[in-house]
Amino acid sequence: MTEPSKEQSELFQDPTVPGPTTSELSALATRLNYLLSDDELKQCHSLITDALKGFNRLDHLVEPTLPVKYPRTPGYRPTAEENPYNAWYWKSTIKGADTGKLSGKKIAIKDNVMVAGVPMMNGCRALEGTIPDVDATVITRLLDAGGTILGKATCENMCTSGCSFTAAYGPVLNFHDQTRSAGGSSNGSAVLVMAGDVDMAIGGDQGGSIRLPSCWNGSVGLKPTWGLVPYTGALSIEPSVDHLGPIARTVHDCALMLEVIAGYDNGLDHRQPPNIVVPEYTKEIEVDNLNGMKIGILQEGFGFDVSEEAVDRIVREAAHKLTSVGAELVDVSIPMHKHSEDIEMGLVFEGGYHCMIRGSVQGLGYRGYYPTNSMKTVGAAMKHDTKRQPNNFKYLMLTGAYLNETFHGQYYGRCQNLGRLLRQAYDDVLKDYDVLIMPTIPFVAQKLPKEGEMTFQERTHYCTGNLQNTMAADVTGHPALSINAGWVGKLPVGMMIVGKHWDETTVLKVARAHEKIMGSQ
Repeated sequence: MTEPSKEQSELFQDPTVPGPTTSELSALATRLNYLLSDDELKQCHSLITDALKGFNRLDHLVEPTLPVKYPRTPGYRPTAEENPYNAWYWKSTIKGADTGKLSGKKIAIKDNVMVAGVPMMNGCRALEGTIPDVDATVITRLLDAGGTILGKATCENMCTSGCSFTAAYGPVLNFHDQTRSAGGSSNGSAVLVMAGDVDMAIGGDQGGSIRLPSCWNGSVGLKPTWGLVPYTGALSIEPSVDHLGPIARTVHDCALMLEVIAGYDNGLDHRQPPNIVVPEYTKEIEVDNLNGMKIGILQEGFGFDVSEEAVDRIVREAAHKLTSVGAELVDVSIPMHKHSEDIEMGLVFEGGYHCMIRGSVQGLGYRGYYPTNSMKTVGAAMKHDTKRQPNNFKYLMLTGAYLNETFHGQYYGRCQNLGRLLRQAYDDVLKDYDVLIMPTIPFVAQKLPKEGEMTFQERTHYCTGNLQNTMAADVTGHPALSINAGWVGKLPVGMMIVGKHWDETTVLKVARAHEKIMGSQ
């Protein structure tokens, strides 16, 4: 890296980081409750002006970036005829390497993941026009493995809904019943998989957003162990609960995609430990039986006020069938599971405010890769283009700002501390059991609300009314997979399988055994 010479520096007459005016500085000091005399304010202004000269020099250094290895065109927004479920946001074909594990596989990418040169709006009109200049690490890995990316899948507005009616260009329709919700926020990914447009898709999960749409559309969706799959180059909600993972029609393809995208990212993603081992999941999950395996049926995952008896029954019946291939089933209890929603929301409220508003939807304070060009565009939209942000998002951010300014991070810290207890409670049970099973969502897909049918408050409750069981694994970081367990009429019922940290193999084994019993593959 070559630094500009003194002579070159003197040619830079137009500062890229202009200093504040004295009136701007005075207003900022007032907001921060800093009582400065006029003379102190003047001296502070001089100090800030000098300090910013260093930032102007930094702007003439070339920062490292992520590789963009495969050619592509910007693509286009598909017509309604091409997009019957409204599951595509953008179409752009990117062909990867000529050979590899994913050769011949067609892939969709959730629209919170950066693909260089291809528009990204994260479901929100405020971000429309954002064109990333980097490929997220998972994009490079998919293409290196021979996959072909066909475009960006619609996601919920700012990924802050578990249903499917908040995206900027209208609701994503359930694959099995177009009058019903497709879940969220990775709904486009799950629907495109089930519709056969693609073989597999990348989803993101901060409260259940891979598993919820997989449940209501019948796909296989895996939220991996926190940190197994690098989040580098994806828009964040709260770093301690951010996950990317695979969605596919079969357990095999879910495992295959995981093989490709998992693994250490050379320090670019602070969520990851350096000693990650990635097995060949596709080889390890093909077993004849589950002899010796103990499966816990989590009592607290059933019998909610909103639970449908048929859903609870179908999941229990599906789990019981695993005894036919040698598994032992026992009811187990984790009382703290019932508090997982409150813990998770405490993290997302205040952590989300810091990450999304103050940290330009990337967060601050960690060592790793920062996509600075996108941060500039996205950060400006978050702070200034507020009219085009959805009301449920504003509710989350207002709550986070209030908690931060009133309690100064106390409740965020409390939720992180309680999250450790929740993780330990899961770990304690998983010492004696290989996996835990419960419904993914305790009821089948709901009807989509009609325009004007619900108040702001009702719509916001609707957005997060299906997270009873999925939030816990985001807080604890355990791997959790949703697979179809059966049907209520023509609507799928999701069964969630939760495993030990870094033991995706066992989770996938149980899912594969269930798949064989069901005769689906």
